[in-house]
Parts: sequence; structure tokens; C-alpha cells
Amino acid sequence: MTNPTVAELLARSNRLGSDPVNTNYAGGNTSAKGTEIDPVTGDPVELLWVKGSGGDLGTLTEAGLAALRLDRMRALVNVYPGIDREDEMVAAFDYCLHGKGGAAPSIDTAMHGLVDAAHVDHLHPDSGIAIATAADGEELTGKIFGDKVVWVPWRRPGFQLGLDIAEIKKAHPQAIGCILGGHGITAWGDTSEQSEANSLWIIRTAADYIAEHGDPAPFGGVRAGFEALPEGERRAKAAALAATIRGLASHDRPQVGHFTDSDVVLDFLASERAVELAALGTSCPDHFLRTKVKPMILDLPATASVEESIARLKELHEAYRADYTAYYETHATEGSPAMRGADPLIVLVPGVGMFSYGANKQTARVAGEFYVNAINVMRGAEALSTYTPISDAEKFRIEYWALEEAKLQRMPKPKTHQGRIAFVTGAASGIGKAIAQRLAAEGACVVVADLDLAKAQAAAAELGSTDVAVGVAANVSDAAGVQAAIDATLLAFGGIDLVVNNAGLSLSKPLLETTEADWDLQHDVMAKGSFLVSKAAALALIQQGMGGDVIYISSKNSVFAGPNNIAYSATKADQAHQVRLLAVELGEYGVRVNGINPDGVVRGSGIFASGWGANRAATYGVAEEDLGQFYANRTILKREVVPENVADAVFVLTGPELSRTTGLHVPVDSGVAAAFLR
Repeated sequence: MTNPTVAELLARSNRLGSDPVNTNYAGGNTSAKGTEIDPVTGDPVELLWVKGSGGDLGTLTEAGLAALRLDRMRALVNVYPGIDREDEMVAAFDYCLHGKGGAAPSIDTAMHGLVDAAHVDHLHPDSGIAIATAADGEELTGKIFGDKVVWVPWRRPGFQLGLDIAEIKKAHPQAIGCILGGHGITAWGDTSEQSEANSLWIIRTAADYIAEHGDPAPFGGVRAGFEALPEGERRAKAAALAATIRGLASHDRPQVGHFTDSDVVLDFLASERAVELAALGTSCPDHFLRTKVKPMILDLPATASVEESIARLKELHEAYRADYTAYYETHATEGSPAMRGADPLIVLVPGVGMFSYGANKQTARVAGEFYVNAINVMRGAEALSTYTPISDAEKFRIEYWALEEAKLQRMPKPKTHQGRIAFVTGAASGIGKAIAQRLAAEGACVVVADLDLAKAQAAAAELGSTDVAVGVAANVSDAAGVQAAIDATLLAFGGIDLVVNNAGLSLSKPLLETTEADWDLQHDVMAKGSFLVSKAAALALIQQGMGGDVIYISSKNSVFAGPNNIAYSATKADQAHQVRLLAVELGEYGVRVNGINPDGVVRGSGIFASGWGANRAATYGVAEEDLGQFYANRTILKREVVPENVADAVFVLTGPELSRTTGLHVPVDSGVAAAFLR
């Protein structure tokens, strides 16, 4: 049974964290103090429950809390070695834990435990950080909040900050919270309801003051030519730039991308002061840990051509890397972790929008959300004063903090396909769906492409949220439709790495019954469709410069002469030779092209369910329900082939183990001697 104090804390945390006005994703922390029976002594013991490291307030559960003995946690004051060694106190929190399980205590645990209040909230609201990053933030704090909120000069989160805030509360008994310079807000209360009310009062009071007293145009006027392009035009330009920008952002390690063209971003990029303010970087630690200290911003008008924009972005990327390297070398000490990469995580394109990057889609999306937070902070600070983020030296102390490095090292090892973006045709059912499921399970972002949009979206939803998979419509025989699907992939995940040409159909007819329409339909979908998809994807793969994989789901029939399927087998032979041709042509770009030759995939197959199964069963003189076993019985291994077997082959061919393999056809047919490759 959940402790009532914990239940109150979780409810408050979820309310506060679910509203982005109050705090950013995974930002801030909350706590509550209460009692529970010690199972060893049977006596009540006073505990501190606090959101653990890395959790998100909006979705916080009891498992995401750290529970500490309050007496032991507060006793750490007696052994505190001073600010030069305050990081040692984080390890000491482990000796204060109560019971098993729970989350690891965060760096902010001291703030919650040492402050003499039953309930404490530490949040990162845009309005509060705007005051915290204003040049005269201390004066503004007094003017806006009176004596109810106290200013705390910037200090890196840690044990000393907890001591400072505890002293401030003791010295200002009338205060309900404080503004943490360069960082955020902290509020407290005797009850959970009071703490939440105090947090919301600080956030709303700051926002209302900015709205009433702030400059309505803090970013200056609009730069001529830098205004937002019409929606269709800007999204087309974004798609045209996406692969190149992702390649730049992935110079050191592969990144997944996210695109945003919200009004907040477009208005900022159109303003006179965008370049000046962007160069100052972000301030709140949560922000720049996700966005790097500053973004890369294209200094060309929205009307610049795609070619001009790409050329300039490449120049700016070189300059950005040099600047970031200088930042690292200026502030690094002998004990600093190695530089984690010099590529930008935020790329801003006037008139178009923002590209943000991360190790996976969620991280990329959240990085973009954090930069929107940063824009709002700059707007608020400039509306009242001058935006003054913490120094680069302090940013470096956070970014390359030993505790932050340890946190990164504790992250689980990535799966084989993490960071890869897969485009699978005909993926709403059968073999394509199994391939999409396997790639998503191995960490890939997946675009489920299918002729039926509703089915594609339903299949994608089965894989997870839109951070994992999206569904798009794709008539692979239509060049414009294929390009639209590839563009949607670029906008959804920033690029493309892995293409699976799986869409297909079949009509089982002998030569004299095969019509011209039968021939054209099958060649349009499979031979022409694979060509169109490969061509559209190849352009993006080349622009990215990150290599990639193209897989053709061909067939045993591409080399085996079976009865009554002239059109199907001929088009499969066409696909099989496309593999060889493209392997040669795309190899210089690091793109591998391989094929898979399945046979007799009856179970779950869209092709077999649409009439092909009945026709093949009639051809071989067996009942349709026995067709799968019939195919199995004629193989060497006597084992039925199912969609998951084909998906396994795709996984192996596109994984790290066969990185030197291209132009290969892999039979997945349980052994059909007549289809052995010679």
C-alpha cells in the first residue's frame, strides 16, 4: 500500500510536470517528508522521498523516487568537507537510503533534505528562468515578488546550494521560495497543496509581470527576407536540407533528428537579434546539457536556394566545430572527461525552422523542446532587462562534470540498430510488418510505408509512439508518391539509413492467361516500385554521407523456374539484378545493397491471402490450408518459413556483423536445391 505522503507527492509531481509552462521534460524535482514504520525496529522513522536522477515529473511513479532516512541525510552536514569536495556527498546519499529499490538520488537531493519544509518543489519554468537570467535579476526579484521570494546567486547544483537555500529559508521565514540565478525556481510549503500553490504563484506572477511590463518586441524588428516561408514551401525546403544537416550533425557519431517549424522558432529566426542572442547560448543546466552551449544558425535569408544553403551550412559546420573545440580546450582541466563531440545539436534555418538531434528520436525531440524553452527565456529576460546567461566556464563545469560523465556511463549499451532510420514498404502486414517489428525492437526508428495509410498508421502505432515509428502512404509505382513518403521520413526522423523494398503482389497465371495488365501491374509495383524507392532514398543517403543499407525482398522465384507465374518470377528476377547493379553503383558512398530470397511464406502473408495462395494450392494440387506445410515438405530442412525468418535475415544483413557484405542474395527458403545460387 502506497504511503499517503508518497501518493500526495506523486499526484503533485504529475500535475506540475504535465504542464510545460511549469517545467521542461525530465527537468526539476519534487520531494516530501513523512513517516513510515521501520521494519527492523517497528518504530516510526522520518523519511525524505525525492524524485530520483533522470526521471520525469509528468510521468513519475513510486519507482522513480529515492527514499532516504532524513536523520542520516541531515547528519551529512557534520562530515561535509567543503565546496571543493562537495561532489563526494552524492555517493554519501547511498548510505542514507531506506530499503531496497527506488531511483538513484539526484544531485539536488541536498536541497530537498536540508530545507526545513515538509514539501519542496524545484522547477524550470520559462518565466522563472527569464528572471533568473536577467542582468538585474536580483532587483527584479524584489520588485516582482516582494519579500515572498528571495534571490539566490548562481551556484552549481550540489550540497552547498542545498545549504545556501536552507539558510535563506531560515533567514526569511516569510518567503515561500527563491529564484536561483541562471537556473530556475524553488518553492516550499507545509503541505503538498501549499507547496504546489506556491510554485504556481511564482511561475504565474513572473509571467504576468513580463506580459504587463515587458517590451513587446524584445528581439527587435523583422529582418527583411528572413520571414517564414509558406508552410508547403518551408517543409519542402526542410526535407531538401534534412539529409545534409543530419550528416553534419553526425560527423562524430550518428544522430536521429527532429524538425520543428513552430511560430516561436520561426518568429525568433526572423528577428533582428536572433544571431546575436543565439550566440550567447542557453543558461539553465537542463537546457544546454541537451542543446550544447549554443546552436548553429544559418546566416542566409529564407529565399536562399537549397544549393546555396547547403554550401553555407557546410562552411558554418566547420566553424562551429572549431569554436566548440576551442571552448573545450579553453576550459578543460587535466581531469576533464574527453570531448564528447563537436557537432551542433540544434541547427536553425531562417524561414524554415529548427533541426534538433540526439541519440534517439525522443532525445532529439526533447532537445528541440528545450531550445524552444531557451527562446522563451531569452524573450522574457530581454523584455525586462538584458539576457545574461551563466558564463561559458560555468557551462563547461556542468557539461563536463564528473557526475554528469558518470551518469552517461551508467546508461545502457545501445542496441545494434539504435540511431538508424528504416523505411519499409508494404509494412502494414506480412513480411514487411515482421521486418518493421524486428528493426524497431533492435532500436531503429521505423517508417511503415503502405498503400493503405490507415493500416500503415495502425501498424506503426503497434510498435510504439511516434518517437519509434510513423505510418505513411506510399504507392511505390508513383514517383511523386514515393518522393513524398521519403520526404515524410526525412521530416519525421531527420534522415534515412535503411531501405527495405518489400511491397509486392502476385497473380498466379500461365503465360497464355497472363494479360498485359497483369504484367504491368506486377512490374509497376515490384520492379519499377523498387527502382523508384531506391532512387529517391539514394539521393538522401548520398547527401547524408553516412553510408546505409538497401534491402530487396526478392524471391526464390528470381532464380527458380516455377510453373504458372511468368509475370511474378520475371519481376523478381528484375529486382534481383537491381541488387547487383546498385551494389556496384552505390558502393562508393558506403551504401550496401543486398537481397533476400524467401519461399513459401504463407502464414501472415498479404500476397497469399489475396488469392495467390489459392492459385498456388490449385497448381500443386493441395488444400490451401496445407500450402505452408507443402512448401516445407519439399525443402531440405522440412521447416516452414514464416515472416519472422525473413525479418531475421534483414536484421543480420543490416547489422554490424556483415559490414563488408554487399551484392549478396540470402536464401530464406529452408533449402530449395533448384534455387541454389550458382
